[in-house]
Amino acid sequence: MLPILGFLGERPAHAYDLATRLQERYAQLRATRSTVTTLLKSLHRAGLVKAREPGQVGNRPPRTVFELTEPGFACFREKVESGLRDTPVASVDFALAVAYLGSLPADRAVALLSERAERLAGEQAALPGGSSAMTGLDTLEHGYWHGLVGAERAWIADLLTRIRSADLAWAA
Repeated sequence: MLPILGFLGERPAHAYDLATRLQERYAQLRATRSTVTTLLKSLHRAGLVKAREPGQVGNRPPRTVFELTEPGFACFREKVESGLRDTPVASVDFALAVAYLGSLPADRAVALLSERAERLAGEQAALPGGSSAMTGLDTLEHGYWHGLVGAERAWIADLLTRIRSADLAWAA
């Protein structure tokens, strides 16, 4: 749902356009045009998007264009914040939230990423053993998890540095 809301936040679109953009930008997500259409109908019923009268371009069939409503934009922002704050390490939901990080004010993004980094530090400290203690085949998964959490923490630390130093151009 987050990518659909994000795309509609960028510009109004019809189901075919959204399905095409999903395939182009998020190859790891499997979404057909019928899935996108079903989701748009659900979002419309929930008042998160509104539909324009179907329009026709050339000899193509008429297509209904959807756009975000104010409640839809609020839902989008909450999903971005939740994805940054609450998702597990190395999750697709975190990656999708990162894709829309720029939709938040920079200070809010810094706060959420800092909270996540602190949470991950606690999770890493709670993992069994230390990465140097991974000596046998029966403990390889511990080293794997230490590596994943450590890599995400390092990536977040670098991103926080870039945001704070204004290395990233942030929308006003």
